[in-house]
Amino acid sequence: MKHLIIIFLFTFVSKITLACQCPLSSLNEKEIAKYEIIFKGSIKSIKLNKVNSEAIFTISELYKGVIAQDFKVLFNDEDPCKLQLRVGEEWIIYANYYQIDNAKLDYCSRSRYYIKNIKEDFFTETTGVSYDEELRYLQSNLGLHKLLKENPNKIENRNIIPNSNQLIIYLLGSILGVVFFYILINKLFKKYS
Repeated sequence: MKHLIIIFLFTFVSKITLACQCPLSSLNEKEIAKYEIIFKGSIKSIKLNKVNSEAIFTISELYKGVIAQDFKVLFNDEDPCKLQLRVGEEWIIYANYYQIDNAKLDYCSRSRYYIKNIKEDFFTETTGVSYDEELRYLQSNLGLHKLLKENPNKIENRNIIPNSNQLIIYLLGSILGVVFFYILINKLFKKYS
């Protein structure tokens, strides 16, 4: 019994201590292919809202993807393994689209921020390349892409939820369509039977 308790405690403690460990990855074409959006930008603003927190980035260089100058990146602020984002920081972001005009930030992506003191840059230790080397790699292998013009009407990019009257009309129309289809199929089966 004593051994089972020790094994349980060891397993529990190791899961807690290793929870924020990500697999090491090298900077290559295969790694870059995992992401739909890659850019360098600085954080313009942050809005904390627990699981649905968001950071607005002002893009200075776009390497991959189709995005506007100001781009929203969503993240979970309650995640113990979250990336620490601060207004004004410069980042290289690797992300995938969440919706057409925003992306979801993953803790285990290659995303990293610029640290002035090279000796303190822990990203260099884990990724194997410095911030400047990573920028040069992205610029030479992916090139710089043009940003989209800002769309003043963001509503056209979203699904519009019908009001209650429209919803009732859609439901009644759908039910009538199903009934009409059912009657039509029954007539066809009786005709050929």
